Amino acid sequence: MRMFKALFFTVTASFLLLAGILLYLIVTAPVTSGGYYRVEAKRLADDLRENGTYDLSKYPHLTRVSTAADGGLYDTSAHYLILDISGTLYRVEYDTGSKNNLLLHAGIVLGLMLTVLLVMMLYLHRHIIKPFGRLNSVPQELARGNLAVPIPEEKSRFFGKFTWGVNQLRESIEGSRKKEITMQRDRKLLLLSLSHDIKTPLSAIKLNAKALAKGLYKDEEKRRSTAESINARADEIEHFVRQITEAASEDFMSFEVKQGEEFLSRILARLHARYAPQLAQTGTQFVIGDYRDCLLSCDPDRLAECLQNLIENAIKYGDGREIALKFDSMDGCSLITVSNTGCTLEEKELTQIFASFHRGSNAERAAGNGLGLFICKKLMTLMGGEVYAEIADGRFEITLVVRMA
Repeated sequence: MRMFKALFFTVTASFLLLAGILLYLIVTAPVTSGGYYRVEAKRLADDLRENGTYDLSKYPHLTRVSTAADGGLYDTSAHYLILDISGTLYRVEYDTGSKNNLLLHAGIVLGLMLTVLLVMMLYLHRHIIKPFGRLNSVPQELARGNLAVPIPEEKSRFFGKFTWGVNQLRESIEGSRKKEITMQRDRKLLLLSLSHDIKTPLSAIKLNAKALAKGLYKDEEKRRSTAESINARADEIEHFVRQITEAASEDFMSFEVKQGEEFLSRILARLHARYAPQLAQTGTQFVIGDYRDCLLSCDPDRLAECLQNLIENAIKYGDGREIALKFDSMDGCSLITVSNTGCTLEEKELTQIFASFHRGSNAERAAGNGLGLFICKKLMTLMGGEVYAEIADGRFEITLVVRMA
C-alpha cells in the first residue's frame, strides 16, 4: 500500500511538473504569424482597386477593415497596417497568432489527461491494490497451518475468482489434513492391535521351540504335533504381517474426479500452450500428430494432469530430441499416446512402472519420487479408462485409453 501511495504521488507530481514546463514553453515562445496577413492584405488591396469592394471572410488572418471616415484611424489596440488605396487610407487589422487559444487547448488536453490518470490510479487502488492488501497475509497464514484465517469476500472481477480459489484451497487443505489425521489414527490403532495379536502366537512358538530344544517330548507323535503347532502359529504371524503390509500399501493420496465431457482439441490446446514454448527453448521437437476431434468422457483437469505427467516424464527421461503425441480410436475409445526418443528403460521393467514410489533403472540422474505414473494409473481407472506402456524402436510410448462421450 505504501508503495502504491508513493507511486501515485510521484506520477502525479511528475505529470504536473511536465505540464507546467510545457505551458511555460508555450507562453515564452515567440509569436510568429508567418506573414500570412501581409499576403491577405495585398489581395484585399487588389480587390478594392479592381472592384471597390471586398469579402473579409476570404481572408482568415484579417479581422477588420476601416477608413478615416469610420473615425480614429489609428485609435485601436489591435495589430494593424495602413494601406493607401487610390488615395484613401485603410486600416487593416489582423490576427498575430495569439497564444490564448493554444494555451486554452493545451490546458484542456492536460486537464483531461490528468483526470484520466487520477481516475485510473483510483480505480487500480480500489479494485486491485486494496483487495490485494486485504489478502496479503492469507498465504502466509495458510503456510503456517492457520486454516481459520478469515478470507474476505471480494466482488471485484479481478479478485472474485482468486478469493474463491483461495477458499477452495483452504477447504482442500483442511479436508486433506482431516483425512491424514484419520488415516494415521486408524493405521496406528491397526498396528497396535496387530502387534498385540502377534504376541500370542509368537509366545506359543517360543515355548514349543524351547520344549523341542530341551527334548521334553520323547514321543515322536508329540514332537510332530508340536512342530505342526509351531507351523500353524507361524501361519498366523504371516497373516498378521500380510495385514500390516496391505495397510502400508493402501492409497496414501486422495484421488477425486469430476466426470464430465470435454473436446480433445481443448485438452491439446492447453498442453500446446504450456509446453511448446518451453520445449522450443531447449531444442526439443514437440509434435502433435493428426487427430479427429471428439468429445471425451473424462474429468478435463484430471486428464490434462495425466498428460502433463507423461510429458514431464518424457522431458526428464528422454534424450531431448523429440516428444510426440499420436492418436487412434478403438471400440468407442480415444487412444492418446505420448512417446519420446532415447528410451533406456528395460522391457522387463514395464510391469512395475505403475507401482507407487517405483523408479526405473533409467532414473538415477533425474529427480523424482516415483509417483507420476502411479497417479496417472489411478486417475485413468477412476475415469473409466486405462493406461499402458510399451517400448518400440528405441522410443518409450505410453497410451491413455479414454472413453468417448
